[in-house]
Parts: sequence; structure tokens; C-alpha cells
Amino acid sequence: MKYVTPSERGAALLSVLLMVAVLAVIAATTLDRLTLSSKLSSNGNALAQARMFTYAAEAIAAARIEDLVARDAAQTTLAGDWLGKQQSIPIPVGSATAMVRDTGNCFNLNSLVTETDGRYLASATGMTQMTSLMVSLGTDENVARAVAAAAADWADSDMMPVANGVEDEGYRSEATPYLAANRPFAHPSELRAVKGVNNAIYAKLQPWICALPELVLSRLNVNTLLPEQAPLLAMLFPPGSMNLAIARSHLAKRPSSGYGSLIRFWAAPELAALEPSSQVQGQVKLTSNYFLLTTQVTFGELTLAGQSMIVASPAPARVIWRSWGEDE
Repeated sequence: MKYVTPSERGAALLSVLLMVAVLAVIAATTLDRLTLSSKLSSNGNALAQARMFTYAAEAIAAARIEDLVARDAAQTTLAGDWLGKQQSIPIPVGSATAMVRDTGNCFNLNSLVTETDGRYLASATGMTQMTSLMVSLGTDENVARAVAAAAADWADSDMMPVANGVEDEGYRSEATPYLAANRPFAHPSELRAVKGVNNAIYAKLQPWICALPELVLSRLNVNTLLPEQAPLLAMLFPPGSMNLAIARSHLAKRPSSGYGSLIRFWAAPELAALEPSSQVQGQVKLTSNYFLLTTQVTFGELTLAGQSMIVASPAPARVIWRSWGEDE
């Protein structure tokens, strides 16, 4: 029998302890990965379920919007207290809320261009109205004109900047170079990429802008336009022409059943004095077609916030885009 020295026994013990330590690390890593995998699977299931509840909310909202529009084809009013009112939606597990607003009452970023023979051309009227809106919100007029021009260049097809505008060369010089889109806006957040639009300007504009899927001047439903949305009415006129206090007062005096007639709306002395052009008068309407549904679904530890744009006409009402954001 071979004699084992104390040093050999120590080395053997050390080897065994090292192996145990390695196995412990492997076991801990495996357990950690299993836990992570289980958590990811659970979150994935929760997210999928939350999205299903969002789809259900969209279906409910679309049906109610159809009913709202069908109730009176001549005008869409605030009757029924539907605008901006948060509604709870009963779901088996967790909680869900939904809110609908008239998203047609906004500055349509795609009014900055018109389409001719498949080409997008900058619209002088669209730029002036964006400038007027920004001035009404407290932005310096020179800054506002530059932002409106850059936004029009972002959406038009050509490479020639309009006055005060910016095309590709202006973006190639950025720390991270990029190019202008040269197509209509797909989402209002795209405005953040436009030259001259900093965080402060975007934050100020965000509640007032939209990107509707049509290249037309903004159309406002004065039956649903709220007094606090007076800057949208002011944007129809040259910068600084309309007093916001007067605009708010006029909207606050709206009949509870709606105007019923655009003649009745424009007959007000404070508006008649501004001598609105036929083009401006054509931008005012009594009906709504675009609605924004905002949802929030809490399922387990997950909260899913979503937005869906619903178009009412032609029937049936349907979702044309949606976006989600989640907070765990």
C-alpha cells in the first residue's frame, strides 16, 4: 500500500473543493438562467394577454364610434359626454381603461405638402398655419417659420429647400448623419427628427399635432373643439391675427346641441371681422372622422399603454394604426 503524505491529502482535498466550487457556480448559473427564462416566458404571456385586451377595447370603441356617427350624419357633437372621458373596461384579471378623443382637431403635419403626379410638394398654406399655431403657443415667429419650412422639406419629394428650409445637406452635418424622409409623416413623433425641433419645441407642439393619412389642410370640427383648444382655431388665420381670449370665448358659447350650421358658426362678429377666406371656411366642419383611442391595461406586473387611431368613414369604423409602450 502506497503511503499518502499530508501534502498529497491536502492537494486532493483542494481539488475536491475546487470541483465543488465549480459545480456550485454552474448550478447557480443554471438556476439563474432558468429563473430568467421563466420570468421572460411569464412576461411574454402577460404581454400577449394584455394586447388581446387592447384589441377588445378597440373593437368596443369602434362599435361605439359607429353608433356616435350614425346617430346624426350631419354633425358630431359632445352629446353623451364621450370626449376625453376615461372609461373602465371589466376584464377577468387586472384592470383596463380606455379614452377616446377627436384626433381630427389638430394640426395635420401632412398638410405641409400636396401631391401632384405622385410627387409631394411643399404647401405654403400648410407652412403658414403651422407657423400661426406655434406663434399662438408662444414660439417666436422667426423660429416658428424655420421649423415649419424644415418640416415641409422633410415631407416633400424634392431636394431643393424652401425658404428657411432644410434638405439632406442639413442632416448630413449632424453628429449622427441621416437624410430627410422625403415622404409624408407616418407618426407625429417623426417631427422630432426635423431640423430645429428641439425637446422644448416638440413638447410644446406634441398635444396639438397629428399625422393623418391624407394630404389635406387641417379640418376642425367646431362642435367638438374645446375652448382650451383655441390655438387650433387661431392657426387658421395669419400669425397673431386672432386673439386667443376671443377664440376661447367663442368656443365656450357653443350651443350644447352643436352649431347645426356652419353659417351660424361664421356669423359671429368676432369671426366675421377677420374676413376668413373660402379656403379657411372650408377647413371648418361639423363632423368628425378620426378618433384616437388611448388604452392602459394592467396585467400582473405588466402595464401596457397603447394608442389606436380609428377612422369612422367609410363604415365600418376600423383601426388604421396602433402603437404600444410598456412599463414593468
